[in-house]
Amino acid sequence: MTALASINPAHFLWRMDGTVAVIQLNRPDRKNPLTFDSYAELRDTFRGLAYADDVNAVVFLPNGGNFCSGGDVHEIIGPLVKMSMKELLAFTRMTGDLVKAMLHCGKPIIAAVDGVVAGAGAIIAMASDLRLATPQAKTAFLFNRVGLAGCDMGACAMLPRIIGQGRAAELLYTGRAMSAQEGEAWGFYNKLAAPENLEGEALALAGRIASGPVFANGITKTQLNQEWSMSLDQAIEAEAQAQAICMQTEDFERAYRAFVAKEKPVFGGN
Repeated sequence: MTALASINPAHFLWRMDGTVAVIQLNRPDRKNPLTFDSYAELRDTFRGLAYADDVNAVVFLPNGGNFCSGGDVHEIIGPLVKMSMKELLAFTRMTGDLVKAMLHCGKPIIAAVDGVVAGAGAIIAMASDLRLATPQAKTAFLFNRVGLAGCDMGACAMLPRIIGQGRAAELLYTGRAMSAQEGEAWGFYNKLAAPENLEGEALALAGRIASGPVFANGITKTQLNQEWSMSLDQAIEAEAQAQAICMQTEDFERAYRAFVAKEKPVFGGN
């Protein structure tokens, strides 16, 4: 395992709140668009998290009242129209690799969003495990509005699983913004919070998760992602094996001993 808490990224903000890593895109004057470099650095960071034993959860926060406006029009969209097919495919695979890295990082991710949540920003929220939003959040999978298909970075696979096929189809065909109230009613957002409370509630939730059985939480994340492609029989067997592994951890024994002593368990993450 490796240490990741002390990294100093060049293209986004990173700080630790206990064992919770806090990420913010850092171009608030432009509503935090992504660039080629920030995509790649985020991808590499989430890949590294899979091997980090000093980070137990991740919170993705807004900055300056907005979460992320997607790919930068001037620094990404402009260059893309001049690229060859080979170069374009390399780019789209790289953006998809960010989602894969988030899914496989082994750490629960909470997206706390405000304001503009568009394009790849909406995808980052979608690829997180839990999502909080302010009532002002406007979430748009707007690829259709720029002449592209809605099938970007896993949207056609993941969004219907969260909000249902018909609702996802509408958003992906029209590119319209989903209001925060719709997002909560449809299950995209776990909870709405006032702007002044958003960060605190997200960090409190992340802290609660991070203080739990870390190894077991990683298993839960793996199973949540893998079981969509399994039959029910396969899923039940996979969970039997996963749970047997967790029963060998010291945290399982800690929980038992705490229960016997009528105390709250203090997990050690192993």
